[in-house]
Amino acid sequence: FQYCATLAQKRKEDPRDDLMSVLVHAKVDDRELDFVEINMMFFLMVIAGNETTRNALSGGVEALCQFPDQKQRLLDDRGLLKTAVEEIVRWHSPVMQFRRTATRDTEIGGQAIAENDKVVMYYGAANRDGRVFDRADQFDVGRHPNPHLGFGIGNHFCLGANLARSEMKIMLEAVLERIPDFELDGPVERLRSNFIHGIKRMPIRFSPS
Repeated sequence: FQYCATLAQKRKEDPRDDLMSVLVHAKVDDRELDFVEINMMFFLMVIAGNETTRNALSGGVEALCQFPDQKQRLLDDRGLLKTAVEEIVRWHSPVMQFRRTATRDTEIGGQAIAENDKVVMYYGAANRDGRVFDRADQFDVGRHPNPHLGFGIGNHFCLGANLARSEMKIMLEAVLERIPDFELDGPVERLRSNFIHGIKRMPIRFSPS
């Protein structure tokens, strides 16, 4: 928050072509964002751009250990990395759920929802929906099309989706290049959370290069 405050003040006085400049000069209902709002937006971006990508990557490494045939496909053809990243986000959806409040009476899938009802969306369930995905319970690094909802949808689509895709692609390339024979070497310890689908500890073994 101290870093955010310092950066916000600098961009207030000397705006640049960056997101903080947009935040400190933005207006909502004809007023600028206050100090707390800017801090919370900054906090959200730092956490959202860290927890999600990091946990999707570790989940992807676990999936490649569990499906060695798919890892071999990537070793044989790096051109599959782009679709592999999308499949990892589908398979190991890093955000488990979001809750929303209905602003009016409506109906979704035949279910009546009243104004002010709380509605919870489970991304893992959506991303394994057999009506949408062929072989939904199979990890496929070449899956196409792949209309997963791991990055959200509509107005709430992930602001950093393209950055996350690039980070994951670069990291996977490095892992496959440097430790291609990696495999699990013990039980995977999960993050105890009902929000982040994360891994706290995942021992692997590999031959030193």
